[in-house]
Amino acid sequence: MTGPAPAAAPHRFYAGQAQGLIRVAACTPLSRVADPAYNARTAIDLARQGHDAHADLLVYPELNLTGYALDDLHLQDAIIAASEHALAEVIAASRDLAPVLLLGAALRRNGRLYNCAVAVSRGRVLGVVPKTYLPNYREYYEKRYFASGMGLVGLDIEVAGQRAPFGTDLIFAAGDLDDFVFHAEICEDYWAPLPPSTEGALAGALILCNLSASNILIGKARERALLCAAQSARTMSAYVYSASGPGESTTDLAWDGQGMVHELGEQIASSERFDVACELLLADVDVERLRLERMRTGTFNDCAAARGHPEQRFRRITFDHRPEFADRGVIRAIARFPFVPDDPVTLDADSYEAFNVQVEGLRQRVVASGVKRLVIGISGGLDSTHALIVAAKAFDRLNRPRTDILGFTMPGFATGEATRANAWALMSALGITGAEIDIRPAARQMLGDLGHPFAAGEPVHDVTFENVQAGLRTDYLFRIANQREGLVVGTGDLSELALGWCTYGVGDQMSHYAVNCGVPKTLIQFLIRWCIRTGQFDADTDRVLDAILATEISPELVPAGADGVIQRTEALIGPFPLNDFFLHHVVRQGLKPSKIAFLAWHAWRDAAAGEWPPDYPDARRIGHDLGEIAMWLERFLKRFFQTSQFKRSAMPNGPKVSAGGGLSPRGDWRAPSDSVATTWLDELRAGLPPRD
Repeated sequence: MTGPAPAAAPHRFYAGQAQGLIRVAACTPLSRVADPAYNARTAIDLARQGHDAHADLLVYPELNLTGYALDDLHLQDAIIAASEHALAEVIAASRDLAPVLLLGAALRRNGRLYNCAVAVSRGRVLGVVPKTYLPNYREYYEKRYFASGMGLVGLDIEVAGQRAPFGTDLIFAAGDLDDFVFHAEICEDYWAPLPPSTEGALAGALILCNLSASNILIGKARERALLCAAQSARTMSAYVYSASGPGESTTDLAWDGQGMVHELGEQIASSERFDVACELLLADVDVERLRLERMRTGTFNDCAAARGHPEQRFRRITFDHRPEFADRGVIRAIARFPFVPDDPVTLDADSYEAFNVQVEGLRQRVVASGVKRLVIGISGGLDSTHALIVAAKAFDRLNRPRTDILGFTMPGFATGEATRANAWALMSALGITGAEIDIRPAARQMLGDLGHPFAAGEPVHDVTFENVQAGLRTDYLFRIANQREGLVVGTGDLSELALGWCTYGVGDQMSHYAVNCGVPKTLIQFLIRWCIRTGQFDADTDRVLDAILATEISPELVPAGADGVIQRTEALIGPFPLNDFFLHHVVRQGLKPSKIAFLAWHAWRDAAAGEWPPDYPDARRIGHDLGEIAMWLERFLKRFFQTSQFKRSAMPNGPKVSAGGGLSPRGDWRAPSDSVATTWLDELRAGLPPRD
């Protein structure tokens, strides 16, 4: 008899390792002072836990096999020998374990004792890195026991019967897993003005590791986090930090067992401090993202050149990692709204900055141009609303009367009474000069001149029908600006520019100053909410803003059908939260489409999981399956790369607002107007699992 067929291996799409994610862990073992045999057992236990958790790299504390605060016991031959024996036990136990181990041990070489990081993979000692900077001030006396590794390069050492590279010139790289490249330094090393990891990063390491002891004092945890964040930001790396914890000697010091993982300056994981237990702090770091960030930042390479290209001095130790390429989930937060922080404090700070960037940009343009008035088309929708409140605040800052802001609502064939009423209510509440121009007679005239079927009474609502209305609105605004010494304020946002969701030339693509061009649709909603929450305007204005936030997003260019359903923007081009997710990862990070789909799937597949930005309406907290994500991502790629760049190539001035990027050809994004999307679409289709 034959048994059941083996289960099919999961598609590589679901494997974090295949998507550039390396699972790291900062280990906090429960140690025992001067008992290497016991400490080896706890190190092995953590290594097995790391293996079961599908970790790729485990970072232990400094001198974890003996303990750090041994004072003169470090120089007792019995302890040194026991430590080396304990290290051999851990090395042997690692043979059947997947993670690379970075262990802390004191090792003898040439009549000296070195405080070392020992890299071990599957029973092989990859290399030994001695500590460079030995603290010898205040409570530290390391020079009493250890020799510095400063200047030691190109050497080797005998460890557990193996001959291994020894020196401060080592980085370690998996030969079978792209971008898994790491460097090790020890505690005080990253307190130095020029940490050894800086050179390691310039030599190619993407993950920087710190084996630390670091006794705890008031405020020191913040200092460590500051250094980790700064080093990971400056070197465009992930930084894994592991400090000694429970069991370390408290003769004169105390220990908190702080573990942290940072990526590009952001803390993505932190341990429970003062926890009397072994802890394995796991996080997935995106080494593909790090590599791309270095590639696009020429200063990184310039710095490597200024330092004499460290890659020529470092030894790159390769190892066989044997990645499993299995679906192991993702251990990192993936923001659903990459332009909108989940944390309320950060969201408030970012909203304050974003709003004031726009206000200051427009204020300066008014001063520089010498115009007397601003001219804005007010539809009652999100974008024109936000442009208007920015304009109102800019005029307040200039001590100019808001009556010099000229707002025009211009109803067309599909303008709803609710949005028209909101437009008037907003203009009235803000105290600007409001007016209405019915564009329908002019639109009928133009459609008739064109011989369009609609002029003969046929219900033909094609792109010409839509753009005649959009173009007339813009044409009126520019002519009014000519007549009244004004400046046309653009209302279109970053998301619409990315999708080409704007009418080119004489249309909403054009203005004198595009104040919203750096703000995606998802962020605009939160900026309006921030204005309400922080009392930027009065209660009457806030009530209108609330009503506008609750309104369906629609261009209102095509009349409702027989069923009464209005034209819905997101039904045509996709949900703006997804489009903004795609936009961020394409423009800011340059990721492959299949990787973007992988991240989007983890961020959006379960509406009940993960964080949502504060004040985001419950009714909009929905999930998206992989099929939906792939469908809308295909459409985004086609629109972004193939059909809409010509509109961005001729976009007007406007302020960059977010580090997520802008699309001005004079700023973040330069691209040919006649490219095709084939490469991106092919990559996405090849990288996705087969659809049912």
